Amino acid sequence: MDRRTFLSATVASAASAQQAKARIATIVTAYYRNSHADVFLGNMLRGFYWEGRRHESQLEIASMYLAQSPANDIGRAEAASHGIPLKPTVDEAIVPGIRGVALIGEHGDYPTNEKGQKLYPRYELMEQIVTAYRRTGHALPLFVDKHFSTEWRKAKQMFDWSRELKFPLIAGTSLTLTWRRPVLELEMEAPVKRAVGYFYGGKEAYGYHGLEIFQGMVERRKGGETGIDWVQCLDGAEVWRWSEANPWARNLLEEALRHDDTVPRGRMEDTVKQPTLFLVGYRSGLLGVLYLLTGHTQQAGFAAELDGKADPVTCCFLTQWGRPWSHGNGLSYWVEQTILHAREFYPPERTLLVTGALEQLMNSAFEKGRKVDTPHLGVRYRAQRESRFMRGPLPPYDRVRA
Repeated sequence: MDRRTFLSATVASAASAQQAKARIATIVTAYYRNSHADVFLGNMLRGFYWEGRRHESQLEIASMYLAQSPANDIGRAEAASHGIPLKPTVDEAIVPGIRGVALIGEHGDYPTNEKGQKLYPRYELMEQIVTAYRRTGHALPLFVDKHFSTEWRKAKQMFDWSRELKFPLIAGTSLTLTWRRPVLELEMEAPVKRAVGYFYGGKEAYGYHGLEIFQGMVERRKGGETGIDWVQCLDGAEVWRWSEANPWARNLLEEALRHDDTVPRGRMEDTVKQPTLFLVGYRSGLLGVLYLLTGHTQQAGFAAELDGKADPVTCCFLTQWGRPWSHGNGLSYWVEQTILHAREFYPPERTLLVTGALEQLMNSAFEKGRKVDTPHLGVRYRAQRESRFMRGPLPPYDRVRA
């Protein structure tokens, strides 16, 4: 092959690769600046950094359904500028030739119930997607952003649809996939004796992230995941009282915070005005402890005591405040891979279990800290060997706290 032929073949190959992007449908509740749709669809449209390099997304948005268009909507303009057809219904958005669907049911004008949970229609939108799958006879890989629902019944049905129709399901938070400093991946069958995590923010919208980060660590413990027996949510002074009665938890919390450079000076009791504590009684005997420390941190963290180790293992999960929200790049990458390869790279059972635990923690909070039994949360699964989180250098434009 001469040089000219070689170059022509290379150009043709590159063009072919460009054309080979997987076309997907996007189902969105609201799309405005800094919304989840802006973050994840923006990564699909413009690419993102992955493992220290610029990564051109291998997904192409073939259609978009927008449930709402608020005054600050940018979804319509983005669709027009990229030639993406807007569809009036979910069913019509499931166009021929697509290889997957992204459901981003976060943000928008939706009611809030008496427990403080915003009632996003993730279940209702997924039901329409599944109806389209049945109509077309093609059950495609599906991404569901964040937790499944505010109700266990709906969440379980969403998960069961994926098992019934046998389509790969990727769901949950981006923060299990963000950078960890120091890098920490518990070994499979890790002998976890005690574990503590922390995050910040409100109980439902942010407590969910904290719970799933924690679950993504402890699911690797000896015996795998076998479910949750009970949960309890404590607020205010009760958090500090419980911590005083359980000094091991406060010690582990302090160890986890060592790697967090967003922590201000001063006592936690002074910087955190409204502390919250999630307690999770696992069927394996492990007690899960998650603090929500708004005012004391802008990151997430984890610490655990392991049998046979003198010192706890710890890490901080890095987040970025403001565009382009690069801690979401890991999730963008694995959504892409799930659709391209039509396989699950980590267990959606994790999100199912966390969804069920969060529902009952919100019930506990609403009932002034009552301990709630959870006989229905016997979700059993094994973590996959690779945790899939980002390990490369931070993007050059990033302001993530390293």
